[in-house]
Amino acid sequence: MVVDAPETKRLQKPVQYFNKKTSMFTANLVEGKKIRLEFDQNQRDKYKRILAHAFLEEGTFLNAEIIKQGYCHAFTKFHFKYRKIFRRYEQIARIRKRGLWK
Repeated sequence: MVVDAPETKRLQKPVQYFNKKTSMFTANLVEGKKIRLEFDQNQRDKYKRILAHAFLEEGTFLNAEIIKQGYCHAFTKFHFKYRKIFRRYEQIARIRKRGLWK
């Protein structure tokens, strides 16, 4: 996904703050549901991770929902289709003190 979520596995470094909550939130949203991926300019990053916009079968924009609820940062190191709106969702989450910003 094109979001910057807390890392679960980092060589010689501890798991990042809020990782378990982010993982649980995301798992609860997607469990048992079909997901449609929409690719933008880059399909993978330099670590070979898939970069995609994820939509649940009923239409929920998964990337946006995770950012809106404060479970991750908008990943803005490169240009992509939803970059501006993701930045805005992150600003709103910070103002409302959601998730990472409580």
